[in-house]
Amino acid sequence: MMACGILELFIWVSSISSLFCLSSGFSPADNYLINCGSSTNTTVDGRVFAADSLYSNLLSTPQNILANTSSNSIPSSDNSALYPTARVFSGVSKYTFPISQSGRHWIRLYFYQSVYGSYNLSSASFSVSAQTYTLLSNFTPTGASFIEFSVNVTSSSLVITFIPSDNSSAFVNALEVVSVPNSLITDDANWVNPLTGFKGLLTQALETVARVNMGGPAVSPFNDTLSRSWVPDQGFLVQKNLATSTSKIAAVMYPAGGATVDTAPSTVYGTCTELNSQSDPTSNFNVTWEFTVDQGFQYFLRFHFCDIVSKGANQLYFNVYVNSWNVAQDLDLSTLTLGILATACYMDFVTPINNDGKLSISIGPSTITNVLPNAILNGLEIMKMNNSVGSLDGVASLGPSSPNTKKRMGMVVGLSIGLCVVVVFLAILFFMCRRRKVGSSGHSKTWVPFSTNGGISLTMGSKYSNGTTLSSSSDLGYRFPFAAVQEATDNFEESWVIGIGGFGKVYKGVLNDGTKVAVKRGNPRSQQGLAEFRTEIEMLSQFRHRHLVSLIGYCDEKNEMILIYEYMENGTLKSHLYGSGQPSLSWKQRLEICIGSARGLHYLHTGYSKAVIHRDVKSANILLDENLMAKVADFGLSKTGPEFDQTHVSTAVKGSFGYLDPEYFRRQQLTDKSDVYSFGVVLFEVLCARPVIDPSLPREMVNLAEWAMKWQTKGQLEQIIDANLEGKIKPESLRKFGETAEKCLAEFGVDRPTMGDVLWNLEYALQLQEAVLQNDPDENSTNVIGELSPLVNDFNDGDDSTVSGAQFEVSSVDDLSGVSMSRVFSQLVKSEGR
Repeated sequence: MMACGILELFIWVSSISSLFCLSSGFSPADNYLINCGSSTNTTVDGRVFAADSLYSNLLSTPQNILANTSSNSIPSSDNSALYPTARVFSGVSKYTFPISQSGRHWIRLYFYQSVYGSYNLSSASFSVSAQTYTLLSNFTPTGASFIEFSVNVTSSSLVITFIPSDNSSAFVNALEVVSVPNSLITDDANWVNPLTGFKGLLTQALETVARVNMGGPAVSPFNDTLSRSWVPDQGFLVQKNLATSTSKIAAVMYPAGGATVDTAPSTVYGTCTELNSQSDPTSNFNVTWEFTVDQGFQYFLRFHFCDIVSKGANQLYFNVYVNSWNVAQDLDLSTLTLGILATACYMDFVTPINNDGKLSISIGPSTITNVLPNAILNGLEIMKMNNSVGSLDGVASLGPSSPNTKKRMGMVVGLSIGLCVVVVFLAILFFMCRRRKVGSSGHSKTWVPFSTNGGISLTMGSKYSNGTTLSSSSDLGYRFPFAAVQEATDNFEESWVIGIGGFGKVYKGVLNDGTKVAVKRGNPRSQQGLAEFRTEIEMLSQFRHRHLVSLIGYCDEKNEMILIYEYMENGTLKSHLYGSGQPSLSWKQRLEICIGSARGLHYLHTGYSKAVIHRDVKSANILLDENLMAKVADFGLSKTGPEFDQTHVSTAVKGSFGYLDPEYFRRQQLTDKSDVYSFGVVLFEVLCARPVIDPSLPREMVNLAEWAMKWQTKGQLEQIIDANLEGKIKPESLRKFGETAEKCLAEFGVDRPTMGDVLWNLEYALQLQEAVLQNDPDENSTNVIGELSPLVNDFNDGDDSTVSGAQFEVSSVDDLSGVSMSRVFSQLVKSEGR
């Protein structure tokens, strides 16, 4: 009996010991520290900032200007050794840093406002960009300034650009580009309001607003494995008398697979601010911290918790508030830490757009009976997220509406009401026709959604789970054994990789019957996961259309998430436009690709019982087969559209930067017109053959949609087209194409055409390219036949003179792309056929 008890105790101690580990910290793959303008190395907080000359080969600048100031004028601070010298920029200048490992990187900038020799930089104004993001805009440093950013670098280099404002200079005293652990900030968080999952942090650039050590002292970069600074919370407390501090640094433990010393040091987790309730069971108040933030931005919040106050397990329950929203009601930290005290954990949240410049954080007692009122917070991080145009600096339009705006909004509301009446009427007719058709044909086959069977994450910040990834009660004909997938890809041979995305690697494969396939294998460290996997299968198993990439099967054995698609020989549309050295596409080929893509999207919006909104329309998600036929791909972010009595779906903003509908971003209300906007960006991308965001270009050219729209409104779109197309596009075709793209990019969704209208107008642009019509009174109309239904179910080949309205009827699920739209269209645009 005693031996048995000792054995059980040994096993228990071993199990607990395996849960906790200490780390010596992260070793960055990229670690650039530059003391700009200095001829010598400088050590700050145990880190060596190299002399400017060691990295001058990474800099492209009009003039090589190194400046210095008297060190006597610089106030003493942790970074004061970096401020006596500066690199000055008289024109646009770029640092290009080779990146050895993709992922998040710190970008830390040091500025000191002073007179440096003959250069008076006390009023210097300039902008700074990195990758596709604007970090600073018309920025003038005040005193000594240190600013920290976090950017997810996906390429082999990181370009940081300094752009002086008119009649001014730019400068920087010191600069850091340092790798961040991939696990530090994942793609997932929680919305503050409503309390639902948020996904998309990987596409966000972040700026550190505050990093606070609650109840403890300042923590210097020397004592943080990621060289971060933490400040005490006293300056942010609204009522200091309501709070008290506790410190038990030596007690802190880090769980395996959860928070680490890189998440926050023990000096943060080992101190906390708690309610000064003095064990009074009648205490009923909150402790609140208030922060000043920029208006017009969302904020990423990380709450750090470690229960160093409880005398026993499961005794601490409390509420956490962001502004007036209760984001964690009756929070029990033991559920995040397996019931073990003093264990580090954290929770991540994303706020709505801030409109008042204040952000308050509160903790307060739970309402659970027989629990002493208390609450704790150990640390807090606040990071600004880039806005819809990729900027971390700038003021959004938050003021009262002007008379013109109110008038325009009145028109929009009126149009919306009218459209709603029409849509409801058409929806009723549609469902009556569909019910009649389904009743006559019997039950249709549907895909039964699978269920999840995962374990529990140790922290809310962790995305990993245990157990089987999925279990499916659906048609098992779609499921492939893992062994079959291994055989098809030669055991995932690296030389067979044809692409790498956010989900994981894509391999070329060959099935037993000789069918070529594309195999997308989920990476367990990827920031995309189960939700996208499920959505992709559920969506693609419902649809069969020649302009949508077909799902052949999936595999969910051994915790794998693998999707198997038809193989697209010519890769992405993006790769044929720029950056990969592929042969240039002709204008006709580009139009046909746009038409095929529009057909696929139009089918998604109208061809099934419920509209489906793609949410990630971009040139990289339009694939081309061996005949350059276009197919829309990647449905991981797709969402079912609104019910027939609704105008939109309220949902977290997801998509790709540069293509994202600004109205969707502002209002978080998704409609099929969000896809139309993204497709409009693709149209200009096809015409101009350049990236949608290119920070290496002059400021007015960085955003393709904005730049192209300026030339379109001037009627001079031919000035910016791809050089390979110059002299090869007929003016009428270009005008129609430009008008179509312009309407897609209308500010309000209600003013944008449907994908059906877009499809008709692209067909018209193709007809105008192949044979310009003479004496056509409708030639200048963008919506030539937008009022006709583009869903053609039957076509009378024997009658070339007219097309009767009776020949057009709505079909719910049929693949209509086999009908020759060009033949139908050619009859509709002939004057004798109308």
